[in-house]
Amino acid sequence: MKSVEIIVSGRVQGVGYRYFAYSKARLYQLKGYVKNLGNGKVKIIASGDESNLREFINIIRKGPDYSWVHNLEVRELTAIGEYHDFSIKY
Repeated sequence: MKSVEIIVSGRVQGVGYRYFAYSKARLYQLKGYVKNLGNGKVKIIASGDESNLREFINIIRKGPDYSWVHNLEVRELTAIGEYHDFSIKY
């Protein structure tokens, strides 16, 4: 199992990006969360199978319609809390 923190920048708030990331994370059986940050970016913590994480990252790089992803900062995490599913944090 691998865990990553992803910071997404661009037009990613107010365009359904969190729900898009949530639905794709569930599709790839990942655990963690997605949330908006105060600086206009989106933070994602995701844990799961390495190949599923790779596919997830490729998909969220594109984002939903009306979004525009400028950059993804992906950082591998060594220790995170235990997550039982994937959620949207507010």
